[in-house]
Amino acid sequence: MYIPTVDGGWDEWSEWTICSSQCERQRSRECNSPAPRHRGKICEGNSEATENCTDGLCTQNRKLLHDVKPQSMDSTNDVALYSGLGAGIIAVAILVVAVMLYRKNHSEYGVDVIDSSALTGGFQSFNFKTTRQGNPLLLNSSMQPDLTVGRTYTTPLCFQDSTDKDLFDPLPDIKVKVQSSFMVSLGVAERAEFHAKAPAETFPRDLSRDYCSTMDRRKKGLLTLNGPLSTGKEQLRTTGVFGHPGGRLVVPNTGVSLLVPHGAVAENMSWEMYMVINQGEASVQTLEGCEILLGPEVMYGPPGLDLFCPVAMTIAHCAEVDAENWNIQLKRKTQDSKWEEVMSVEEESTSCYCLMDSSSCHLLLDQPGSYALVGEPLTQAAVKRLKLAVFGSMEAGSMNYSLRVYCVDDTPHAFQGVVAAEKTRGGQLLEEPKMLPFRANTFSLQVSIQDVPQFLWSIKPFTTCQEFSFPQVWCSNQQPLHCAFSLERYSPATAHLSCKISVRQVKGHEQILQVYTAVAETEKESVPFFMQTDCTITSQTGPKAFKIPLSIRQRICATFDTANAKGKDWQLLAQKLHLDRNLGYFAKQQSPSAVILSLWEARHQDTADLDSLASALEEIGKIHSKSSPKDQEEPESDFNHIQAGTLCGTGKLT
Repeated sequence: MYIPTVDGGWDEWSEWTICSSQCERQRSRECNSPAPRHRGKICEGNSEATENCTDGLCTQNRKLLHDVKPQSMDSTNDVALYSGLGAGIIAVAILVVAVMLYRKNHSEYGVDVIDSSALTGGFQSFNFKTTRQGNPLLLNSSMQPDLTVGRTYTTPLCFQDSTDKDLFDPLPDIKVKVQSSFMVSLGVAERAEFHAKAPAETFPRDLSRDYCSTMDRRKKGLLTLNGPLSTGKEQLRTTGVFGHPGGRLVVPNTGVSLLVPHGAVAENMSWEMYMVINQGEASVQTLEGCEILLGPEVMYGPPGLDLFCPVAMTIAHCAEVDAENWNIQLKRKTQDSKWEEVMSVEEESTSCYCLMDSSSCHLLLDQPGSYALVGEPLTQAAVKRLKLAVFGSMEAGSMNYSLRVYCVDDTPHAFQGVVAAEKTRGGQLLEEPKMLPFRANTFSLQVSIQDVPQFLWSIKPFTTCQEFSFPQVWCSNQQPLHCAFSLERYSPATAHLSCKISVRQVKGHEQILQVYTAVAETEKESVPFFMQTDCTITSQTGPKAFKIPLSIRQRICATFDTANAKGKDWQLLAQKLHLDRNLGYFAKQQSPSAVILSLWEARHQDTADLDSLASALEEIGKIHSKSSPKDQEEPESDFNHIQAGTLCGTGKLT
């Protein structure tokens, strides 16, 4: 019996399944329509079908974009994190470079700069001679420094012996005033960001009062600085009793003196006279906003002093005198503590006489009272001198060594305060003080420490360079500025310190103070500041106070006070002594020659001979010998007397 074969046939496809996590869906069918029988053929084709259910949006590994495994998410987050950090680092680097370029372009100093907050101390002008040679520390560490180096000083600088005459003690805060007239025209702020480009060099005199009034309004927001050192006593005072022979008063180590000429006091009378240096700041505040003190405020008395001729007062100052750049005035304090102008040093006056030398001002005065030399800068070329000094000492109970750098007006009185303060704290003078010309260009003063041995010492971070703003320096008014550097030894075996201190004005001058010192605890002996043994002398009376012997003085006065047809009078004497300015003042004196000689005495008190006076008289004698041979003997006789006085070694004040 024959049985036919039956080939298989597909059923209908089933519905698609739900889209899986592999981005696929499936469907199936059965080969049952009909099912193959009797060796019939099976259905051709696939029983299952699979397709992408996201229209091709699946990733290459066939994963949904919204269905990523945690590991891939972590990798993506790491990339974003590192990208952000990299961008941040690049931004910070760009910012740092920009700041450094800005500072370099505007301050010309590529180091960290911070404001110094110390306003203390004081500076004095004096000269050194030293036998110290070089800096052996970096060449041979076994070489010991010479702690007994010889130093000599050309001006009296030693301390007063009495323990009750300390010059400086700690005081509260000191306020710094911005007192330069033309600075207001630059739009200078209180803290003085002085890195702007400088304006024109000349500031018209007739506009200065407007600048001053603007500056006065700014005084309401003064910058207050704290400092460990300040003026402890309000006054330095010296007294002496003077009669008809006259004499000289001196405030030791300050550059201030008073000469009472012979015959100024009536015979059979005497006056107890005094001189006082006011070290307080309250008096300074009464100055007009555009003026600064160029020297200490000095008072002499007593009130009601009645003399036959003017006294000669000498006050040291810190200005580089130039009539084009400075308007310098002598002022006197009134009874209501205000300052009134007595005269301008460039103008003639019959009330007093003012002679400006490079470092001192010599005054001929008739009226007792308080006097001060003040200056108003007229251009940015105006310069005042700063004295720079560095002192050092070990910090108690530590391995730290403190370096203190002082910047103060270059007057003996100002530096004396620094020396007195450092003596009380055991400080050592580490380098000869130097002078820095400080210009009125509104730029700040930067103090930096350099060349510190890196493997022996560490310095407090961010203090390698410290800065004083222009008003702090320019308007310091005899008050010292000081900043400190604290260095720590890595090992107690380190016994020496070598470094450099750079002090510079931006857009101005620079000075380098070389430091090389022993710092071991056992080496506590300080290098002596002063060498003189007679620095406590405050007054001299009679002939020993004068360089010109009385007999020669009287002969000169008798010769030159009386005018004659040959011109041999006091005007010629003044001319040959280079004192022929403001002759109207001498003309009203009872003895013009005597006043001229008093001024010469005040001007030459630190020199040891009479050569300039003798040369002047010799020149006068030659002039008259040419004009009248008969008169040759008389001036030659005058000259011989002066030479005799020179050889006799007349009394010298120290």
